[in-house]
Amino acid sequence: MQLPYFIKAPAVAIIGENCYFSLIENLNYTDVPCIKYTISKGLGLGIVAGGAIVKVPQIIKIMQAQSAKGVSFSSYVLETLACVISLAYNVRQQNPLSTYGETFFVTFQNLVILALMLYYSSKSAQAAVVLSAFMVLGNVLIRTSEFTQVDGTVVTTALVSQSALALLQASTIPINLFSKVPQIIENYKNGSTGQLSAFTVFNYFAGSLARVYTTMTEVDDIIILSGFLLSTLFNCILALQMALYWNSGASTPAPVSSKKGKSGSTETKKKAKKLD
Repeated sequence: MQLPYFIKAPAVAIIGENCYFSLIENLNYTDVPCIKYTISKGLGLGIVAGGAIVKVPQIIKIMQAQSAKGVSFSSYVLETLACVISLAYNVRQQNPLSTYGETFFVTFQNLVILALMLYYSSKSAQAAVVLSAFMVLGNVLIRTSEFTQVDGTVVTTALVSQSALALLQASTIPINLFSKVPQIIENYKNGSTGQLSAFTVFNYFAGSLARVYTTMTEVDDIIILSGFLLSTLFNCILALQMALYWNSGASTPAPVSSKKGKSGSTETKKKAKKLD
């Protein structure tokens, strides 16, 4: 089956020429490796697209409430740290964009959420410091330079070596896990999820589950795979909490003023009786 060029070109760019000819032109649906690869690419691009908006409902919810009550600040700091390291590692490893693209969007949205949390806590100066620190860290981890030696050999240097960056990437596994723990504890203590966005929580769980598949299919890296497997487990716990505390809201404060009014009128009546 022949497709127009404007459809064929992006399809080949996504799934590769061999899989395109096998699945599209030859209609060979017994080509299991190409089918798995195409599914992985589709999931990966879907996750990247979802990552562009996954934290937007959380941002809107905080702005509408002008409060980040129930949202753990330490969780977001740790998660953002893991995202910055993971983004730098994938860029330096030149992994396919479809296997990590959402990390860029999530990092940006996390920085916005951190800034809002500090802003609504009257800590604007600290917000500027936190944002600057993460941007500097990302620049240091990603930055590389190349120079050509006398014999024509091209040498790549970096402020952080590839081996050191691999160790940092391995450290994102416990960082990611610990980033979920404060939020899980916060939910448990409050008996509710506060301003936590259900859309964000459930999409995070679905996305991490899909990332396990795309990583197994496209990236031969046990460090990244282990991270996604454990992240899926903790995202599952958060999703279960969201479902469990679905109808639990903040307790409504008692109408103090009305009580005071009633007690005040009662006292007035008693005084009137005494005067009589």
